[in-house]
Amino acid sequence: MENTNLSSVSRFIILGLSSQPNLEIILFIFFTIVYCISLAGNLVILILSSIDPGLNTPMYFFLGLLSFLDICCTSATVPKMLINFLSEDKSISFNGCVAQLFFFTWAMGIELLLLTVMAFDRYIAIGNPLRYTTIMSRRICIQITVAIWIIGSLNSTAHTYFTFQLPYCNDNKINHFFCEIMPLLMLACGDTYINEIVVFTADVILGMVCFLLTCISYIFIISTILKIRSAEGKRKAFSTCAAHISIVSVYYGAVIFTYIRPRSSLSLDRDKIVSALYAVITPSLNPIIYSLRNKEVKEAFKRVLKKVLPRRIKQTQ
Repeated sequence: MENTNLSSVSRFIILGLSSQPNLEIILFIFFTIVYCISLAGNLVILILSSIDPGLNTPMYFFLGLLSFLDICCTSATVPKMLINFLSEDKSISFNGCVAQLFFFTWAMGIELLLLTVMAFDRYIAIGNPLRYTTIMSRRICIQITVAIWIIGSLNSTAHTYFTFQLPYCNDNKINHFFCEIMPLLMLACGDTYINEIVVFTADVILGMVCFLLTCISYIFIISTILKIRSAEGKRKAFSTCAAHISIVSVYYGAVIFTYIRPRSSLSLDRDKIVSALYAVITPSLNPIIYSLRNKEVKEAFKRVLKKVLPRRIKQTQ
């Protein structure tokens, strides 16, 4: 995106999570491990949901998309953060900051919409299993995906455009570990009223409305589960719901806490810790909570290994 505003700032300084060298080394090791786990786990889920016929269902189609978005979300912020832990130069170019903000908000916006779709998918699977494959057909899943992709892209474009149309004058130190909207607005030397309206409106829609729709889906899910006569059937259904609810709670709780508040109540030192939760930690938990403990995924992983390993052995002989 072109820098069309009148900003005199060509680079930003990212203050990060800590300024203590010893603590930065510990944080570097911790977030490197978390990032590797996130990449490996989400890549496994993405590959399995794409190539294994046993996972050719709407549920795993959306799980594959979730894994892809998690990879995008963490890759937009974590590599630069890891570099800053070890480098004395903690700056980022103006255009680099634009790109980081765009791709992070793009991935997060779509992910919130996708979590809502996944709740609806679980309701259809539990409440109307006989028509599940008809209602959630491949064509419908693709149409839903295109729709949320468009909404997420428009949301990210709006945030990025209005944020970087503001003038940035003297202070270029971002009190965060990446280019986030709120810390940037606090650096701007112009009127941010329109920006705050855009942020609040977008987060009410992507945060509160999606959360409300997810809650409605789960009200119907719980009502349906309570009608199941088998105790084992109830247990399995509740177990599936608990996995989704745990991720939804972390995402929506952190997003609502971070964004849907008046500017006067902001605390960036506190907010960047919360941001690390939903931007870095949660994407690494998704594969474990959703899939790696799932019997179907384990069986798919074994099938893929059985196909791949013999080929590798023959190639080396």
